[in-house]
Amino acid sequence: MPFRLWMIVLLAFNGHLLPAQDGFDAWFERKSLRIDFALSGNNVRQSAAPEQLREEPVWAGPVKNRIDPFEYGGYYVKVYAPGRQLIYSRGFNTLFEEWRTTDEAAVQSQSWTNSISIPYPRQTVTVELLARERSTNRFVPLLEWEVDPRSIAIDRSPLKSLKTVDIRQTGDPAGKVDLVFLPEGYTEAEMDKFDADARRFADALFRTPPYDRRQDDFNVRAVHLPSAESGVDISGEGIYRHTALNAGFYTFGIDRYLTTRDMKSIRDAVWDVPCDAIFILVNSGIYGGGGMYNFYAIGTADNERTIRVFVHELGHSFAGLADEYYESEVAYNDFYSLDAEPWEPNITTLVDFESKWKDMLPAGTPVPTPLEAPHADKVGVFEGGGYRARDIYRPMNHCMMRDMAGLCPVCQRAILKMIDFMTDKSGTDVSD
Repeated sequence: MPFRLWMIVLLAFNGHLLPAQDGFDAWFERKSLRIDFALSGNNVRQSAAPEQLREEPVWAGPVKNRIDPFEYGGYYVKVYAPGRQLIYSRGFNTLFEEWRTTDEAAVQSQSWTNSISIPYPRQTVTVELLARERSTNRFVPLLEWEVDPRSIAIDRSPLKSLKTVDIRQTGDPAGKVDLVFLPEGYTEAEMDKFDADARRFADALFRTPPYDRRQDDFNVRAVHLPSAESGVDISGEGIYRHTALNAGFYTFGIDRYLTTRDMKSIRDAVWDVPCDAIFILVNSGIYGGGGMYNFYAIGTADNERTIRVFVHELGHSFAGLADEYYESEVAYNDFYSLDAEPWEPNITTLVDFESKWKDMLPAGTPVPTPLEAPHADKVGVFEGGGYRARDIYRPMNHCMMRDMAGLCPVCQRAILKMIDFMTDKSGTDVSD
């Protein structure tokens, strides 16, 4: 049946969840429903509309942990069975969300294509898309529509299967974090370099705490997606390359900000590959990168700081970590409301610090914490973070989410929680 789309009023949470494993197989098949949709708007308002549904042959996500306990991200997808029973949810970020805080969004409206995947439903379900209000930090509905998994409107055509190289295989994708490297700006003749670069990055990740002690929870693959030309767009210097994923520097006018808006090409590349986290490896030596929670991360292969950029950007895309720096140039305007607690686990406005890392503070630590002995090298509440020098606080003076030092204990804990969730080690479903 075709989509039925309408704007809706805020609906209350009303889910009774079945026991974990049985619940998944009762509601879903072990494959994916990909949802391509448009986000349109400006700095004041936004709307959403579905563009395409695709049936794809693999579901690599958790099967026990169907319901997202974190509520991270600027957007949220919820799937309801008849009777308004919540059977799946997950948060994510998009580049469009960031664009809405730029000067450009104050003077024009745009529409951007995005893509998410959910497990493939066995029966007709209601899919709801919500967006986080920046002023209140609460999710509000954008749209909902009814999806019949038997509909002839769902695209079931196979896409091109790309060569996949197994870098690390430790078990069934449903119980692992499946990390996929995609190449950008590598030609067919440079695929051996891409494989070597991906192995180098994976090896470096598993030497980095806390990933070093959770290596057996990861599968890692490299997917061969050659570009017509080497390199990547550097629009601020008038350089453009014909590449597979249409990535480029100078996102929002920031020279080091490397991203792509082309989510369809990314999802097409992994349509038949188990995939929980995507890192786009760019064939360049220039410093730069980007990362959005549960969307993708991207960085260059050959800069001297490239490995730390990789771990930093994966912190955004995999674990929902915030930037803790405040000295560098950004294009955002008032990215965080000081009247609300940020959703990211590693920054706080002190509006609801109880929900953050208060339990990790050494006894007697003042809040906020002065950057002096005996507190300077311990977990504290230090002013400066989230692109602001005042009124937003970070957990340590130095961390890879600020200045490329090692990941601090607060960030490590957040990463471990996400690994547990993605590998079904932490139960989040609620029994009747």
